Amino acid sequence: MRAYRTIIVITAVAASVGLGATPALADAPAVLTVGEAGGTAVAVGDLLTASVATGTTADFTTTAGGTTGIKCAESAFTATVVDNPEAPGVATESVTSHTFATCTANIFGVTRVNSVTVNNTPFATTVDSATGAVTVSGTDTAPIQTTLSLGTILGSVTCVYRADGNAITGVSANEDNSITFTQQAFTKASGPITCPGAGFFTARYAPVLDSTVEGTPAVFTN
Repeated sequence: MRAYRTIIVITAVAASVGLGATPALADAPAVLTVGEAGGTAVAVGDLLTASVATGTTADFTTTAGGTTGIKCAESAFTATVVDNPEAPGVATESVTSHTFATCTANIFGVTRVNSVTVNNTPFATTVDSATGAVTVSGTDTAPIQTTLSLGTILGSVTCVYRADGNAITGVSANEDNSITFTQQAFTKASGPITCPGAGFFTARYAPVLDSTVEGTPAVFTN
């Protein structure tokens, strides 16, 4: 009987210090991390920023895959992280600003680009870890809308465009911490005949950075 009780005590002690126990599984990474894939989770409330990749432009063409339209040498966005769950999952952000500058046009009759303005921010944004898809969505009362002020030989005109389906979708890539939008379709909502009837938006933003964290580390999607 004494030997039996001794075995029980030894077993209990072994269990209490983890002898022979299976190691605990590591926590799954968040959808968005900084420093490396699977690294430190991006905190809710952090501000993410990105500009067009070096050597590229943000383009609005009048036809899909065309070369006629507007090119902007400067473009940037800022977004606030709203939710960042474990991967696989969907993180949510709020795009608070999207700007364009230093733009030129080769549209017939257009002599200059006065401004390119994104209206109705903030926009709800999702990042899907399973596909890398980044979807920016408007609402019925605040659609995704871009207003172009263009100079022509007859004076300035205002052209307003809205995203087809009230959303645009890009793809994130960890190789260069980028988000790429390709041929995202917009339709003219208002403006004279000088304004093209449609626009197709293409741009690559890289790297996406967490500007809230010291050192502004790059952001990865897991």
